[in-house]
Amino acid sequence: MRIAFFQPDIPQNVGAAIRLAACFGVPFDIIEPCGFPLTGKEIRRVAMDYGALAQVHRHASFAAWQNTEPGSRTVLLTTRGAEPLWDFTFRPDDRLLLGRESAGVPDEVHDSADARVVIPLSGAARSLNVVMTAGIALGEAIRQTRHCGAT
Repeated sequence: MRIAFFQPDIPQNVGAAIRLAACFGVPFDIIEPCGFPLTGKEIRRVAMDYGALAQVHRHASFAAWQNTEPGSRTVLLTTRGAEPLWDFTFRPDDRLLLGRESAGVPDEVHDSADARVVIPLSGAARSLNVVMTAGIALGEAIRQTRHCGAT
């Protein structure tokens, strides 16, 4: 199980995602370019003391990220999802992909996903924060598979 952010816009969300990944013992992938300078110093600043606990991997592009973890599924969390999270069956080797806070993912990334999942929301609500979405989806994936790096 992995979490991946596609071209994130907000450094604080990257920091919160690093903390999420560290706490559950799952790798966190950052697919660049980011909407802010992403230096080693910047990652340390936004991740606080969780950076040392997390497995953070940076990828120069979506194509470079796609070539990692052969055989695993890309599960895109999207508001244009085809299947509600509660009905989706996760596998231990899934990669949970989340889009940019400002724009999601482009159509070609959306179309390349092996699965598209939506978290059903109440009424007129449009979307959740990207890290909150990652946490909910990761929690459900771990519940189903009982697979995470946490002890």
